[in-house]
Amino acid sequence: MSAVQSPTAFGPSQALDDATIRARTDAYFNRTRDIVTRFGDRRVTYALFVRRPVLSATRLMTEWLDNVARVRGITLTHEVMFAEGAWVGAGEPLVYITGSFAALADLETLLLQKLGPPCVAALNAYQMAMALPKVRFLAMEARHCAGFEMQEQMAYAASIGSLAARSEGALGFVGGANDATAGFFGQSAGLGTMPHALIGYAGSTLRAAEMFHEAFPESDLVVLTDYFGHEVTDGLAVCRAFPELAAAGRLAVRLDTHGGRFLEGLDPQKSYAALERNTPGTIRRYRSETELRNLVGTGVSAAAIWRMREVLDEAGFPKVRIIVSSGFNVEKCLAMADAHAPIDVVGTGSFIPDRWSETYATADIVSYDGEPRVKVGREFLLRRAGDRAAAGT
Repeated sequence: MSAVQSPTAFGPSQALDDATIRARTDAYFNRTRDIVTRFGDRRVTYALFVRRPVLSATRLMTEWLDNVARVRGITLTHEVMFAEGAWVGAGEPLVYITGSFAALADLETLLLQKLGPPCVAALNAYQMAMALPKVRFLAMEARHCAGFEMQEQMAYAASIGSLAARSEGALGFVGGANDATAGFFGQSAGLGTMPHALIGYAGSTLRAAEMFHEAFPESDLVVLTDYFGHEVTDGLAVCRAFPELAAAGRLAVRLDTHGGRFLEGLDPQKSYAALERNTPGTIRRYRSETELRNLVGTGVSAAAIWRMREVLDEAGFPKVRIIVSSGFNVEKCLAMADAHAPIDVVGTGSFIPDRWSETYATADIVSYDGEPRVKVGREFLLRRAGDRAAAGT
């Protein structure tokens, strides 16, 4: 499975015309371009970096830059310092870009927009996959994104985080929830079965499952079970209605219980008991409030997952898989790993960075016509810039 395919031949990586770039970039970069054009161009090298540790996820940015260069008819070079998915320390330059100052000056804002967020999200996706290395993940970022450009960045990031995690034996993200970004995961189409709206339309969880199977008989059947608050009852009803799919491992229940209630049949005491039966000692250690909520609280807790596995096995459905969603970020995945929660698939968009301020990338020019020069405090960027200048690149 490839994690580095371009999903489409169009979209945010497509070059913008000069008027659009001018409208979207910061005014002082436009004025800088005008001044440089008037007083004489120079060949410059930019260093781009992020102030926090990340994984290298630079391809969307460099593809866009190459497209702009072709449209503008300019020659430039970019040196990517780390392979996709490689660990990058705080402040380490990710990319050096060399070319005409007049041609590059107004691109800085847009380049930074395309660099920092994917690099941070890729690290999050990697950490989630490594926390649960035997679990497959489905990228469900689209609903949380501010338009397709952000969606493309986040899906790409999930694929790069998975690329790194798979190199260490984890399964990682195997697909996305829509067709437009499926190519990042080596897929031709998005993955997923039914939303809550279909169950409301059908009037019952079982009827929704019947409708889905009649419409898509070749697809595996994944059924949401929390619409009526009867995760156990409705889950078992679907299993009994489709025993052949259940026995073949082609049926799954998806737990998406919201944080305002417990899974059917659970309460605080029964949640503690479920963990104690299945993973003795997990709940006895000191826990933060967030860890306790993930382990034995409301919503899709580790206790809820263990309880669902218990009832499926007791009813004779050991091959029915459990798919979980609802807030599965790095911290929640770590809690699930600690509780050895029997999860088959996690559907999540929570690799999107929580604190957007951590995603801000920065750029500095580090040489003018081959002469190393950078503002005070950024001398650490000159190391490779000096090497490049000495080589005449």
